[in-house]
Amino acid sequence: MIDFNPEKITFDNIDRFYIKSSIFRFIDSKKSVLKGNFLDVGCGEKPYESFILSNPKVRSYSGIDLVDGNEYKVGVKPDFLWDGITFPFDDLVYDSAMATEVLEHCPDPLMTLSEIHRILKNGSPLLITVPFIWPTHETPFDFYRYTPFGLRHLLVKAGFEEIEITCLGGWDASLAQILGLWLKRRKMSKGNQRRLFLILKPIIQFLVKKDRILDESSEQNLITSIGVVAWKK
Repeated sequence: MIDFNPEKITFDNIDRFYIKSSIFRFIDSKKSVLKGNFLDVGCGEKPYESFILSNPKVRSYSGIDLVDGNEYKVGVKPDFLWDGITFPFDDLVYDSAMATEVLEHCPDPLMTLSEIHRILKNGSPLLITVPFIWPTHETPFDFYRYTPFGLRHLLVKAGFEEIEITCLGGWDASLAQILGLWLKRRKMSKGNQRRLFLILKPIIQFLVKKDRILDESSEQNLITSIGVVAWKK
């Protein structure tokens, strides 16, 4: 399994360590609600497959990704593809689902959420994560950044209930994430990157340790990303 420990910052992962670790911690904290036939929407290279299947309540794992999506590693590919509009499934097929870091790439996120709602059985959960502070990526198919209020609005319109929204990082973690991204993704020499890494690593560790996450309804809140559990009743 990939090392998601936020204390283990390296030169190679300093731009990704916080968002990766916070997503994993969120999924880990909510994995007990997953069950039965499970669908990973926007699965990419299925980084969570073995972890999801370690839950004894999950009977099967399927991954679906967008047509013309990422290039995949040799031997890794989605189980299904979809056109960004309609899933190739009948109604009421799956018992639980997850969509991590995918809604920002969906041109019509309400349609995507409505399709997930359609294929879920009654009483089924959906886990979602979306970035808030993150560079444009997979261009030109990077369409949105969501606030907690926008996500709740879309989920209610799609028919979901009992929506629980969690902010995955606050002001200090946001600054830590920006510093890591700036170090690795702003164009500069490797030498300067390595020298700045020695300066910034303890600062980023301090910020992560001191981070305080505010409630999702707070005014003037800066967040790294968002996690959601919503239910089809």
